[in-house]
Amino acid sequence: MIAVIDYKAGNLTSVVKALNYLGAETTITQDPDLIRTASKIVLPGVGHFRSTDLLNKLGITEAVRGAITKGSLFLGVCVGLQWLFEGSTEAPETPGLGHFKGLCERFPAHYEGAELKSPHVGWNSLDSIRPDSRLLRGVPPGGFVYYTHSWRAPILSATASVTKYGGPFTGVVEQDNVMGVQFHPEKSSATGLQVLKNFVEL
Repeated sequence: MIAVIDYKAGNLTSVVKALNYLGAETTITQDPDLIRTASKIVLPGVGHFRSTDLLNKLGITEAVRGAITKGSLFLGVCVGLQWLFEGSTEAPETPGLGHFKGLCERFPAHYEGAELKSPHVGWNSLDSIRPDSRLLRGVPPGGFVYYTHSWRAPILSATASVTKYGGPFTGVVEQDNVMGVQFHPEKSSATGLQVLKNFVEL
């Protein structure tokens, strides 16, 4: 069973629809006990990083930590990926899960002497795909996915794929049972469905 966390800001409907299309059994929940015992957890994300503060208030943050420690698979989407880090400059007062070091930061106003539009919206490619990535199995280097975001995660050893916009940033992060994608797989056609299929089949 996949527990899909509802924190009143995630793109729940599209994500659940895509997972169900792939044959996954899903439950939308805010129940820490259910999350703690789920074999797989998905945190969809849309909007401001501050909205993740509800995860702390509801006890979901600690439930996710416990689930990850016991080996449950976790997938964060968009803001759900950013939440895996220590925090974001979008809401400095709101802590992230802190599973990965570093802060998510806004795209620069200028890059290589030119004005950079933000948010980063539209199709972009997944580059430098790590060959051992289970989440990206069957995804070709340069495969296009759909983005819409103004903040980005830093590159670190757990980065499984890089996307370039105003410089390189983490498009996919993966370390053991903890994974995240900055793009929206539910809106990314065949490539996005492949990513979700890989997670469902793990």
